[in-house]
Amino acid sequence: MLDRQFAWVGVMSMMGLLSLNAGCVRAVSNTPFPAPPVVLNASPDIHQLAAAVNRTDAIQQLSTNSAKVDVLSMPAVPKLNATVNVQREKRFRLKASVPIIMGAGIDLGSNENEFWFEVPDNMTQTLYYANHEQYARQLNRAILPVDPTWLIEAIGLARLDPATVLSGPVIRSDGLIEVRTSMQTPSGMYQRVVFIEPSAGYITNLFLYSPDGRQVAKSVASDHRFNATANVVLPHRVKIELFPAAGPPLAMQLEVASYTVNQLLSGDPELFTMPTTTTTKVDLVQMAGMGSPGGFGSHAAGAMGYSSATTGPIVPAAEAPWTRPPGLPGTAAAYSANAPTGPPLRGIRYE
Repeated sequence: MLDRQFAWVGVMSMMGLLSLNAGCVRAVSNTPFPAPPVVLNASPDIHQLAAAVNRTDAIQQLSTNSAKVDVLSMPAVPKLNATVNVQREKRFRLKASVPIIMGAGIDLGSNENEFWFEVPDNMTQTLYYANHEQYARQLNRAILPVDPTWLIEAIGLARLDPATVLSGPVIRSDGLIEVRTSMQTPSGMYQRVVFIEPSAGYITNLFLYSPDGRQVAKSVASDHRFNATANVVLPHRVKIELFPAAGPPLAMQLEVASYTVNQLLSGDPELFTMPTTTTTKVDLVQMAGMGSPGGFGSHAAGAMGYSSATTGPIVPAAEAPWTRPPGLPGTAAAYSANAPTGPPLRGIRYE
């Protein structure tokens, strides 16, 4: 079970960084940060909201050497230092280092056909992988509760398509603008709820519901900084939570000190190619529907070389501070797939 939970962490780290896709600009300094310009009026319609949110379409490449991953649901695990290279649409590579006393690092990646993550498993390396299309076809039976490509949006760079809007925009009691959209997948129609900052027009929160109305994932983005040259707003801290059908929720937080936009920080021609040297490989598509697969790599040391003595227990959701996000009314359990998550101030408009 512990191995399976660390595999989740790998996928969350990997796919969350995918969504950092960015024009032809570099943004490497932390300060100063110009305030985002006001781009929305007091009552924007869905097309004005989409134009504001979709400014991030200008981002085609994004790199960072200053990322950190914090596994919130496993507080005994130290933060991981990570480097990331991303290229639209699905190309990315993340390498994260672990303190040497813990044993190793992780290698996460994706290209147009497949995604993977390679982790130390006892004294060997294990590669977990899946074909994007095949995985999406059986998402309702998959071990992971979301298609990993959904996490591309979780960082805060999701697109807003007016053609998919089910309801909204709604101006919530906390001032954020809420829009509910549909996501058609081979496994059925998912509902996606986004919260949008009302003046600068960037996404702050993202919720995903399965076809049966169950919340399967959410993200909370913060520390947004405006890149004046690229004319985009990027979050530098993102908390991601996944809710598997069985087992406790899992959470991680990604923090990035700076980004390089539309330039890769690697000259490796094989940057987005899945590794081929690993002897132990696990196809996640073949694991779909297995309620208790024995973990991703059922060895005593656990995935990533951790043992239960070093990771500590999984924090129950009822006790975890990360399940009670500051500044938002209610908790995850209060959100619904059938109604707005907050009372409207100006009502629901359909476009």
